[in-house]
Amino acid sequence: MPEPIEITNIKNNSNNREYVLKTVKENGKLLEFASEELRNDREIVFEAVKNNGEALEFASSKLKDDREIVYESVSKLGWTYCYVGENLLLDKELLIAGLKKSGQILYFSHPNMRDDRDVVLEAVKNKGIIVKYASTTLREDKEIALEAMKQDNNCYIFLGENIKNDEDIINLR
Repeated sequence: MPEPIEITNIKNNSNNREYVLKTVKENGKLLEFASEELRNDREIVFEAVKNNGEALEFASSKLKDDREIVYESVSKLGWTYCYVGENLLLDKELLIAGLKKSGQILYFSHPNMRDDRDVVLEAVKNKGIIVKYASTTLREDKEIALEAMKQDNNCYIFLGENIKNDEDIINLR
């Protein structure tokens, strides 16, 4: 099967800033085929991510630490949080924006964030089973445990030993 023409064209113009900018505004995922230099161009990457949040995957490491670009992606898709640069892993607001879309991203979060009650509560509201990645302390938190169990009673096995004996938790089993 031949390569789609838009991929061939961007590969042939991967260093042409104007062409790449125009192209990623129409199809952000084509950022993948831009030159390394242009995947480090803030305007191009921002436009690509605005068009398609998945384009964050192809941004340079430097721009994966650009909060505005990352927020644009994560607040729409959530799961693209897995591409977030190290300097943003402790950004609670960014993480919560992503958790509202995909609770599963708690898995990719910094360990300190897994011990933040607001963060974990938002995660389990979206995907209860993710409680398994919460800190040991928060797996004993009744509100978090109840929220997780409401989502999926299979979460019981990941709860802290003390909270498993709570009557309200037992009633949700």
